[in-house]
Amino acid sequence: MGKRSRKNRKPPEGVFDAVIESLSHDGRGIARLNGKTTFIENALPGEQVRFRYAFQRRRFDEGRAEEILNPAEFRVPAPCKHADVCGGCSLQHLHPDEQIRRKQQTLAEQLKHFGGLVPERWLDPLTASVTGYRGKARVGVKYVIKHGRSFVGFREKRNNLLVDIDRCEVLLPAFGESLSDLSALIDSLSAQRCIPQVEMIAGDEEKAAVFRHLEPLAEQDLAAILSFCQARDWHLYLQPGNDETVHRVWPQGGEERLHYSHRDDNVRLAFHPSDFIQVNSEINHRMVPLALNLLDVSTEHRVLDLFCGLGNFTLPLARRAGHVVGVEGSTKMVDRGYENARLNGIENVEFHAWDLTQSTQGQSWAKQKFDRVLIDPPRTGAIEVIEHVAKLAAQKIVYVSCNPATLARDAGALAQHGYRLSAAGVMDMFPHTTHVESIALFERKK
Repeated sequence: MGKRSRKNRKPPEGVFDAVIESLSHDGRGIARLNGKTTFIENALPGEQVRFRYAFQRRRFDEGRAEEILNPAEFRVPAPCKHADVCGGCSLQHLHPDEQIRRKQQTLAEQLKHFGGLVPERWLDPLTASVTGYRGKARVGVKYVIKHGRSFVGFREKRNNLLVDIDRCEVLLPAFGESLSDLSALIDSLSAQRCIPQVEMIAGDEEKAAVFRHLEPLAEQDLAAILSFCQARDWHLYLQPGNDETVHRVWPQGGEERLHYSHRDDNVRLAFHPSDFIQVNSEINHRMVPLALNLLDVSTEHRVLDLFCGLGNFTLPLARRAGHVVGVEGSTKMVDRGYENARLNGIENVEFHAWDLTQSTQGQSWAKQKFDRVLIDPPRTGAIEVIEHVAKLAAQKIVYVSCNPATLARDAGALAQHGYRLSAAGVMDMFPHTTHVESIALFERKK
């Protein structure tokens, strides 16, 4: 028997009517046509739309709405003119209040489905600015022969083509309003085809740009890039290879660092442009105090901070607790944690490098007693370390999550180990996207 062809069938031409029943996890409207699921871009639940097919597949079809016959009450004009094609955002046509409501609904559904849990109380959603919020982003660069110039921007929705963006509304204005100038700069270089990406990073005061280049830069090219950054007071970094090759060109001298602060706890954190930081500083400045308040930390407590990074939670915790231990898989981040402890004169803290997907047996920190635990894992969650956390018998655990499905799974495991889900809520770290950031408080049953 021959293999079934995996090629998409040629979609029918013309426009078709559809009624949108729900919203997919990636922000597309879902309709049922002839017994088949159809995902439709730019369509919201409750709307009747006219759409054009993009692909027809064996199990589902895809299309894009070209006319909205009866707009949903929560439909709004997109703040960005590139929203229809740019893959950076998928929900700009949905009112921000409805976005956050749906994110909380997603969290509730995941907690119920994977963990069998309902929070005893819902925390108020953590929200901030919905435009001009992103302080770290990597834009692609490509010289397009057909157009005779360089495109700068993000990938299109559902393909790898680069969108030609002259302005981005979700980046910090200093970055988002500079994309057209950045494109013109790259067009002026002899190395215009050798720069595949530029990353822009902001601290509370300093800003930086990292130019990735595949070949050594000519002196005149470097001079032009330097002039571009100096005019904007951006620190200039070059990246000739992998992340380890990122180095500062200007300003010369001093440490290669940017900074941000948690003013409520008098903590100032230094970071390298290649370090992981939260891209939404407004939400981060609210999230950390929220987590600490939920933990209800005092000087009598010993606190364990898992997946601690450069100390985003660890050092503010140390201002309130008796002793804090941070554990992180990256040795570089452990070094950064100690660097930041010294910067702030904090001595009641220790950092350890350990892969938390592996057994904690034999680790010195794992033998200590803790009253409070904070967990801030990657998207894959923290299931490998949940059993050890449960054995600590800490009274309170706060779990910060970037994936509601793995949070729900891990919440179910904590419930089996004698913890109740006393509170949960969502944080709008990435407005206009379907990304759900959440926080949950677990308390040990008496």
